[in-house]
Amino acid sequence: MIEKFLKFEDWEKSVPNYIKKDALFESLYYRMALYLYDLVWDDCDILQKDFKAKNNVSQLIRSSGSISANMEEAAGRGIGTPDYVRILKISLGEIRETRGWYYRSRKALPSDLLEHRYKVVDHLKALVVNVLNSHKGNLGKKK
Repeated sequence: MIEKFLKFEDWEKSVPNYIKKDALFESLYYRMALYLYDLVWDDCDILQKDFKAKNNVSQLIRSSGSISANMEEAAGRGIGTPDYVRILKISLGEIRETRGWYYRSRKALPSDLLEHRYKVVDHLKALVVNVLNSHKGNLGKKK
């Protein structure tokens, strides 16, 4: 089967070095969030052409952009701190919202594209949940 969607590995090769040099880029969840945003950006071209889906464009682009933006803010607060966890939970909420906007846009997008996007979103959600779970035991302890 020929993959017709931009593969994550191919996308990674296209990322400029000034982004790759950031320590946060080492985190798979962050790279996946940036990848998802680039996919959403392209998908908005399709949605923009459908009169009924035009209103979904701003919501989808906003929620998907907020995923990585919240990860950036969380990392700036210090990995593993209570503030980091709180903001990463906001990022998880944006992941869920992005999935919801894809569902609400389903009539304007090809089914194979939607299936691919759901897989990306669900993988990203699992990565973030794992990160959050890894910090559960560290919270509430004074250092």
